[in-house]
Amino acid sequence: MNNKIKHVKHALAVAVGLLSFSASATNILTAEEVATIQQVSSAQVSPDGESVAFVRSVPRKLYLDKDGLNWGELHLVDDKGVERPYITGEVNVRKVQWSADSSLIYFLAKMKGDKFTSLYQIPFNGGQASKVISLKGTSISSYALSEDNKKIAILAKPAKDKSIKELKKLGFKAEVYEEDLTNQQLYVVDLKAADKPLTPEAWNIDTYVSDVQWSPKGNSLLVKTQPTALIDDKYMKSQWHIVDASSQEKLTSFVTEGKLGAAEFSHDGRYVAIHGAEDKHDPATGRLFLGDTKTGEVTDWLPNHLGHVADFEWANDENKLYLVTNVNAQSIVATIKPGKKKFKEVVRAGKFIASNLSISDSDKTIAIKAHTSQHPTEVYMLRGRSHKQTRLTDSNEWLNDEVLAKQEEITLKARDGVEIGGVLVYPIDYKKGQRYPLIMSVHGGPESHDKDGWVTNYSRPGQMAATQGYAVFYPNYRGSTGKGVDYSKLGQNDYAGKEFDDLVDFKEHLVDMGLVDTKRVGITGGSYGGYASAWAATKLTKHFATSVMFVGVTNQLSKFGTTDISNEMHLVHARSYPWDKWQWYLERSPIYWAGQSETPLLIMHGKDDPRVHPAQSMELYRYMKVQGKDVRLVYYPGEGHGNKRVAAKYDYTIRMMRWMDHYLKNGGKEMPTFEIDHKGNLEAAKKDK
Repeated sequence: MNNKIKHVKHALAVAVGLLSFSASATNILTAEEVATIQQVSSAQVSPDGESVAFVRSVPRKLYLDKDGLNWGELHLVDDKGVERPYITGEVNVRKVQWSADSSLIYFLAKMKGDKFTSLYQIPFNGGQASKVISLKGTSISSYALSEDNKKIAILAKPAKDKSIKELKKLGFKAEVYEEDLTNQQLYVVDLKAADKPLTPEAWNIDTYVSDVQWSPKGNSLLVKTQPTALIDDKYMKSQWHIVDASSQEKLTSFVTEGKLGAAEFSHDGRYVAIHGAEDKHDPATGRLFLGDTKTGEVTDWLPNHLGHVADFEWANDENKLYLVTNVNAQSIVATIKPGKKKFKEVVRAGKFIASNLSISDSDKTIAIKAHTSQHPTEVYMLRGRSHKQTRLTDSNEWLNDEVLAKQEEITLKARDGVEIGGVLVYPIDYKKGQRYPLIMSVHGGPESHDKDGWVTNYSRPGQMAATQGYAVFYPNYRGSTGKGVDYSKLGQNDYAGKEFDDLVDFKEHLVDMGLVDTKRVGITGGSYGGYASAWAATKLTKHFATSVMFVGVTNQLSKFGTTDISNEMHLVHARSYPWDKWQWYLERSPIYWAGQSETPLLIMHGKDDPRVHPAQSMELYRYMKVQGKDVRLVYYPGEGHGNKRVAAKYDYTIRMMRWMDHYLKNGGKEMPTFEIDHKGNLEAAKKDK
């Protein structure tokens, strides 16, 4: 890393009090460095297999750039790892796709002067990006090209009536909750450059269209619908259909139950691979189904698979499916054919954590996104019959100079004999026999799981905390994915029961290992992990010295009435309604136990969160504050269910680590100051610009 940049970041870290650990500053991964981390967000291999077009997510510069989301830059990399920037800077490129002859790259973006998102193309051999298609008065949200590149299917909402804006100025702003919704529509047009924005006629589909894919011959489309625009309908009521491209007639509907993900035609159109759930009570889309396009019959392709399928892509010259499946904290790349019930491994567990498969026309080249414990998500290439693995990109060269801590997957038996596990990051200066403070970082969902890859971001301390002398543990408590459907259902109808008892068992195991000081254990997490952090600070207070809760649940009664996923909560979490057992719901709420808390609690929440209402944080704050507990509440205006902008992310990191340092390292009694010297950091950044 450039020495000047390293010096500036070190100075900022000192200014905000992050360097309480005695190790050399050169070994410390700071909050400022975490705020600069770039990673690959999507990757598509060219049909000829020679290049990969990818989007790199680039954070805005702290204290210099205006507030906003990460930039999305378009780059190309060849099979030797030679990278070329195509569209960079203040841009947001997404939905990249190649033309059939590998000569053009299509993408969605809102380029300079655009009011709405349009479809662009840029020549592979260089040149300027040019607009291909735009819609009058609305943005293109997604698209799919037919294989011959003659047609394009577009998803977009209808243009708003101009009178709406005028009426708002006059004060007519009434909102009819969950009824005044706009469906996303499907349009199919010829793929040719248009001088003026198009106003094509939407297909006659009276529900919300969320995804679309072409058949190989282009005579039909896979269309995914849901009853309304509600997120609950997306989660629990989606369905895939085959629709005739000429008549718009629905030919086949695939009947599945529960959550539903992607779908794709096989190379000859005979089958459709479908990513779905086992039933309506399955918490996640981890099952792989095979749909028959002639009969509409759907069969479980990998019955009883003790993992969760994450992505798939059909081969182009035979009916063979490539897939990524997560098993425990690892991922596997494999192939499977119709009629088979077992997959064949292509890349075994432990190599990297993979996603986003993209296959060349010859099937000889596969591009994937992947990350490891040593780096965030990058572009990898698999080549030939042996599927030789090559990492092609390096988005954070400065990370190569950082000393990162040892990391490994561990498993153990819970108190009732259930096998549980997670990912452990050791302190950077780990010495056997020495005990360290622990930060337990709990994932949300709970239908998620942590993998043994890159585990560090603004709210998950990982390597950043490890280089500052902490052990960090990521528990895959019961209810997590990665171990099959049955395991992911173990926490249902038992809010904060055995699932959070697992957290105590994890802690005790790490103490018994001789690694962790039992009196210096902190916990943090977001969403359901925030619920765990609140529960740890109240009901389980004797086990945790401090807690940082993010967008977490604190009152299961009011949560049901203020979330946008109440149906999903009922079907895949609670398996009951609050009115079925009022007292039980209350007693599984952290507010009920606030009076016994001895754990200092820092609460942080996006002020515009639709999933877990910000009032959830206010409730626990008030219940604890009135009873004289150490508690602080920080809201982030403009942020939702998780922070997305660099300033809010950075501010969060500073507050989280300062809270942990104060109580786990420095023996703090009173709460640390709430001020952060953003003014001083601003002046320092301007001086070194």
